[in-house]
Amino acid sequence: MTDTLSQRTCEPCGGGVPPLDADRLSALLAQLETWVVERGHHLSRTYEFPDFRQALAFVNRVGELAEREGHHPDLYLTWGKVRVEIWTHKVDGLTESDFILAAKIDDQCRI
Repeated sequence: MTDTLSQRTCEPCGGGVPPLDADRLSALLAQLETWVVERGHHLSRTYEFPDFRQALAFVNRVGELAEREGHHPDLYLTWGKVRVEIWTHKVDGLTESDFILAAKIDDQCRI
């Protein structure tokens, strides 16, 4: 792959395709820092912040990015922490777009 994940665009999934296999998951995960694949089903990462205000601002930045990309993660906001979970609901598993969104969150949303 000549470009980075964060430079790519999420592609809408209409379903009917299988989730990524273990080899492809490993290859894509190697391009992300501190994300984990949970049960072969979704990506997860927890971000930490010094206070609630900064955590909330991060959630809002991720929300704006998700709208632009047309790909929406699950966001869990608590005081000083935000957990992000990403998967493609139409295939009930992971696609390349999930890894693209994770990379974009890391590159564009973190202060």
